[in-house]
Amino acid sequence: MTIVGRRLEKLAIEGGTPVRQVLLPYARQTIDEPDRKAVEDVLRGDWLTTGPMIKAFEKCINDYTSAKEAVAVNTGTAALHAAVWVSGIGPGDEVIVPAISFVASANCVLYVGAKPVFVDLCTDTLNIDPIDVRRKITGRTKAIVAVDYAGHPCDHDELKSIAVEYGIPVIEDASHSLGATYKGRTVGTLQDFTTLSFHPVKHITTGEGGMVLTDNASAAKRLRSFRHHGIDFDLHQRALTQGWRYDIVTLGYNYRIPDINCALGVSQMAKLDDRLQRRREIAKAYHKGFADLDSLDCPTERSDCSSAWHLYVLRFKLDRLTKNRDWIFSALRAENIGVHVNYIPIPWMTHYQSLGYQKGMWPVAEGEFERMISLPMFPAMTDKDVSDVIAAVRKVVANCSVYNS
Repeated sequence: MTIVGRRLEKLAIEGGTPVRQVLLPYARQTIDEPDRKAVEDVLRGDWLTTGPMIKAFEKCINDYTSAKEAVAVNTGTAALHAAVWVSGIGPGDEVIVPAISFVASANCVLYVGAKPVFVDLCTDTLNIDPIDVRRKITGRTKAIVAVDYAGHPCDHDELKSIAVEYGIPVIEDASHSLGATYKGRTVGTLQDFTTLSFHPVKHITTGEGGMVLTDNASAAKRLRSFRHHGIDFDLHQRALTQGWRYDIVTLGYNYRIPDINCALGVSQMAKLDDRLQRRREIAKAYHKGFADLDSLDCPTERSDCSSAWHLYVLRFKLDRLTKNRDWIFSALRAENIGVHVNYIPIPWMTHYQSLGYQKGMWPVAEGEFERMISLPMFPAMTDKDVSDVIAAVRKVVANCSVYNS
């Protein structure tokens, strides 16, 4: 980008005036009066947990995604753990995992004593690369965890084809992609298991919460026991039957989600489509605002997919800039734009390094990590917020362009 006929604005990091006076966060939940009323109704009722709102929330997700079974749990991490567990994975097994994701996508494999095998990414979507999946599969591989990074669905048909060939399940980590579509099909029924997260930065929130979706009724029954210590009936079921007997049929966990959270989730689901539309509007505005900048790459959306736009990840062409990603990050923060980085490669983490993983094994993931920054993306952003983000990025890029050095 060449600046002609005007001086560059002085950056806030160098003592100039920031684009904004107040920090714009990279993500934020939206809670309205109907949400508060839904929670208050539960607080005034008889059931705060293991009550009727659990099934009501599960049905909302069933209806939206067309999944036959939904099992709500207390976090997205618990959902991943449950999906790996119900797939029969244990010590000595291997599970394919993308090299870049939130660490829960790999931790869930360690929880059952198995080994994560990290796979490189597609250069366009930063999703798991099916070609590298084939390279990494061994006789010990028992599942593939496929993360829909930033809300864009993976190449699910190709992953499914590989999984069928090797007789293993695919666990779709759709924490970013509720509401996305792949070849006209809604996320939630694309793979053997789909996990969701309802953390406050996600498309809908329950405060904390997660869910496992599947069409396998037998697996869903086992998951419901798993989330409740391995007990065959929860308290609400026993109350309905006026019985007291229960049994521990497997080793489970306390992964129950309260009715309070699920009431919020039911209320939030009524707003999901509007929020998805707003995210797509923001992404479109970002695309337009950066279209003429040849020093960065905007995220792509494949023609057969509709992204849920959980994240908007810019990738800076560092050979055309005089500064590195970390400096650009700090400069944007100084402009009061709450940028973030999603994510550090999992095998770079200290714990994973201690398990023997070494840097340099995933050239796409590791290279793209060094140049990525996530911009603010949440439905409550105003048009002015979006304009401020665009202005700040353009300001920073102009000040560190090689054409202006």
